Formats: sequence, structure tokens, C-alpha cells
Amino acid sequence: MQNAVRAFPLAAILATAAAPAMAQADNSLHERFQLLSKSSHWTLVDEVAVAFPTYHPQGMTRVADAFFVSSVEVAETRASVGALSMGFGWARNAGVGHLFKFGPDGTLIDSITLGEGSTYHPGGIDFDGEALWVPVAEYRPDSSSIVYKVDPETLEAVEVLRFDDHIGSLVYDPETDRLHGVSWGSRRFYAWQLDDGGMPVDVTAEPIANTSHYIDYQDCQYVGSARMLCGGVNRYVIPGGGVFTLGGLELVDLERNQPVHQVPVPLWVSPDLVMTYNPVHCESAADDLRCYFMPEDDTSTLFVYEVRG
Repeated sequence: MQNAVRAFPLAAILATAAAPAMAQADNSLHERFQLLSKSSHWTLVDEVAVAFPTYHPQGMTRVADAFFVSSVEVAETRASVGALSMGFGWARNAGVGHLFKFGPDGTLIDSITLGEGSTYHPGGIDFDGEALWVPVAEYRPDSSSIVYKVDPETLEAVEVLRFDDHIGSLVYDPETDRLHGVSWGSRRFYAWQLDDGGMPVDVTAEPIANTSHYIDYQDCQYVGSARMLCGGVNRYVIPGGGVFTLGGLELVDLERNQPVHQVPVPLWVSPDLVMTYNPVHCESAADDLRCYFMPEDDTSTLFVYEVRG
């Protein structure tokens, strides 16, 4: 990973490019993303040490000068037959789901815990211009989830629905009043129609298979025109030993539930840790696309990159 120049500290960057009130309405974001290719050059413009324990970050978004990150804290693990059958080797029995709010200097502003009992794993989050959407699930695939709306000022959380699958990320489409979710590993898509009060008309939803397989989505955001942008990662076993980790970004058409543009993100913190391992949030910046990454667990750094098509 290249060294940070730090000529443009994050606070100064945000002062000149505040997040729009309706972040999801920035149609230029998906248009700029579709100009990127595997040869696009990523430039590190800042890196900020996060000044509190972050555990295992999952989702990230920005509201004005504040960043919001969901994270799972695992408090207890043990081997179990069920976990071994799913390939984990252990079960995550107990933990805490966190939602952190912090400033551009990495200092914690506020936080809350979300979930109940074994349902404590937050996923990728989205901001709809008024509220944050946060899913919290059991820490295993094919499980169950609780979806919350959270006020970004007060961090007051309201339960919206419960669902019989692990929802790993959410985005809200204001043009259709639909809430879209992806399952563990982003293998299935779901959609819920919301009423005028922001509650689901029907809490059930039929699964739709994700036809893209090279990465599993970690965090998604709505970017206008019925599209979501997702960051993700996958590990590939190399014959003869070793593992290759690939990170990428993918633009998905929410009407067709199909990817429309894909690019790898050739950025690594270390040989086995790609920049998209944990949450990512992107936005338009002058003529560039700016993305925020927080790939590390526990002691994290917020990396800020810009890329031009």
C-alpha cells in the first residue's frame, strides 16, 4: 500500500464536499463508477486512525461530517457439530451489535447497541436522507434478522421488520419506496415495498438468486436510478497451497437484480487483507469518485481514496 501524502486532511476534504442531503439521489455517482476499469488508478488522499475499538466493522455511510459504522463484537465462541457442518469450525454464541458515530478526526461521537439474544450481527447500512437502515442478524447463514431505522442525530432505533434469513446489507430506493436486502454472502436478493409510514406492506419476500459470483458483497449503498453499489471480497485457494484475496466493487440494477458494471479494487493493507474486506462508502468528488474504506478489525484506520475513470 502506498504512503499517505496527507496534503488534504479529511476534515478539509469534507468541508469542500459536504454530503448531499439526499445522498442516494446523486445519479452522477453510478455514472462515474461506470467509467472505471481494472486499469483505473486509485490515489490515497488521507488515512485517519479511528480512536476507539471497532471490533469487526460491517457497514459504513456518511451524513454531513459524521461517519456511521456498524460492527459486530463476538463475546463467545465454541466448537459445535452444527458449526462444523457449515464449515466454520466454531459457533459464535454471544456478542454485541454496535452502531458507531464518529467524526472526521476518528473520535467517537456516540454509539448504540442493536439486536437481541443471538441476533447481534449488524450488516451493511444505508442512509435514505433522513434515517439509517441497519440489519442485525444471527451470526450464521440461513438464519434470521431484525431490520432497524435509526435517527442519525439521536441514534434512536425503531424496529421495522423481522425476517427469516440472514440479511447482510440493506439499501433504500426512494423512487419506488422499496427496501432491498442481500443475504449472507449476497447469494440472494430480497425486496420489501414500504407504505407512506416507512413500514413494510408485507414482511415476506421471495428470494431472487444473485447471478454474480466472483465476490460476496459486504456493504451496499443506493446510488440513484434503481441501482446499488456494493463492495465485497472473496478468497480463492491456490493449487499447491496459499490463498488469493480479491476485492471489488459492483453496480447492481435493482429492477433486474443483475450487475451492470464490475471493477476490481487492487488495494491491499497487507498481502491477505484487501481494502474492501470490511465496509466501504463512495461518493462523487469534483471529477473523481471518492471511497472510504475501513478494512481492519479492532484497531482500524479510515482510508480515503480517489479514482478517476
